Amino acid sequence: MANPPDTAPVRAVPEAVHRRRWAILTVLLFSLLVVVLDNSILNVAMKTIASPAPTGLGATQSELEWAINAYTLVFAGILFTAGLLGDRLGRKKVLLFGMVVFGIGSVLSAMAGSPGELIAFRAVMGFGGAFVMPSTLAIIMNVFEREEQPKAIGIWAGAVGLAIAIGPITGGILLSHFWWGSVFLVNVPIVIAGLIAMVVLVPDSKDPKPGRLDPLGVLLSVVGLVLLVYGIIKGGQLADFTDPEVYGTVGGGLLTLVLFVLHERRSEHPAIDVRYFRNPAFSAAVSSIALVFFALMGTTFFIVFYTQSVRGYSPLQSGMLLLPLAAAQMFFAPRARLMVDKFGARAVCAVGMLLVAATTAGFLLLDKNTPIWVLEILFFTQGTAMAHIMPPATVSIMQSLPREKAGSGSAVNNTFRQIGGALGVAVLGSLLSTTYRDGISDKLAAVPGLPEPARHAAGESIEATLGLAEKLGPAGKALVGPAEDAFIHAMHVTVIGSTSVALLGALVVALFLPGKRAAGAGAPGADRPGAQKAEAGAER
Repeated sequence: MANPPDTAPVRAVPEAVHRRRWAILTVLLFSLLVVVLDNSILNVAMKTIASPAPTGLGATQSELEWAINAYTLVFAGILFTAGLLGDRLGRKKVLLFGMVVFGIGSVLSAMAGSPGELIAFRAVMGFGGAFVMPSTLAIIMNVFEREEQPKAIGIWAGAVGLAIAIGPITGGILLSHFWWGSVFLVNVPIVIAGLIAMVVLVPDSKDPKPGRLDPLGVLLSVVGLVLLVYGIIKGGQLADFTDPEVYGTVGGGLLTLVLFVLHERRSEHPAIDVRYFRNPAFSAAVSSIALVFFALMGTTFFIVFYTQSVRGYSPLQSGMLLLPLAAAQMFFAPRARLMVDKFGARAVCAVGMLLVAATTAGFLLLDKNTPIWVLEILFFTQGTAMAHIMPPATVSIMQSLPREKAGSGSAVNNTFRQIGGALGVAVLGSLLSTTYRDGISDKLAAVPGLPEPARHAAGESIEATLGLAEKLGPAGKALVGPAEDAFIHAMHVTVIGSTSVALLGALVVALFLPGKRAAGAGAPGADRPGAQKAEAGAER
């Protein structure tokens, strides 16, 4: 009599790894938390760092901007390469390296003695963070079975929202008790605890057949991304994208990336197979992530000024106002897969993008006297929308590629997110700045005895105008009301731009993201048995 067939499920993940998968995810979330939190926590410390020594570093507005942008520039430029190295060398090794570098950069930033040193050490932190972010997502794809990946990615996406919200709160608490460097030093114990847990719990994995290295492709990707992001940042700083330095670097970056794509198409050992972009599940999801972060980062950029400069909330109170956004993401992101199972990724993401557009348009309701609960409802709704966009889009990207290419997929996902966010801050930020300057220029011109350089500097932002009003004493009170009115008008104009981009994202998703029946279809080879079998034999 023949023995009954073995009905035990065939796992692509070793049983020992499968049993501790949730503990591994928890450890990965701590590494993700510290990298994302650092960007939002720094925003709260900007005013303190601008103060003269010994309170701060006496940083100028330009130096403050580059303290943020140095991180973004290096982070975005290295992300793709870091993902490739994870696939080639081992994702755990790359993750540990990134955490160590990030921790060292945090200590150096906390001890910086000048704005120049702070900018340089922030770049070190960005270098380390670039090796952390793609590794976390790639490891998740290799410790969870396919059916559990949407839930794990939902939790991962929820953690990103949590970090964005608790950053300002943590920064406000630290600054009320310690010096400005504490916002960086707080990273160190998290990094140390994370490193110990990673060594003990996290398995290693890599592409068993990575092929030959593609040094030209790697070089082109780094140069192209750095030039592109630098041009975007510079355009935002100058509020003028027609400046030769801006369109020269942006154009050079785009040209270099075109050369990168052409090289990858012809290479026998490409850094990334550009054929993946022919798959709508991959390319439409990548585009939707870039567009939604464009819309949202531009919005969150001006909300800080609205709550603190116009409404008069402290940095800590301003951070607390973001809690509904974080709570919505934490609650709904892990559950988004249930909606996708019922309605399909296209419907869920499209409705989410429309909801983002509705909430950004809702900021048109805000003025100097709007009840603050209106803002809280908008934040909660926005968080709910994000929770139904990020997990399905990320799952679509990651499941379109073979497991052994998880690092590359994660790098593409995070690179587009970073570029979309940088574009949002730069483009919408420059729109805000230009509209504000037009609205306040007449009032500044009426201030007697104010030299032209001071008038120009005071028109850069509402903070600069209010700073001038404070220096002028009683005579400066006449500037406060017009400055607030000019900012609110500029905010409303910017909101229209943000809403338009979100609507474009909804259109892209509705037209190109596969529906319920096709959502599981992957890129060439994404689900082939050999890929999973090979991955199971990867280094653990």
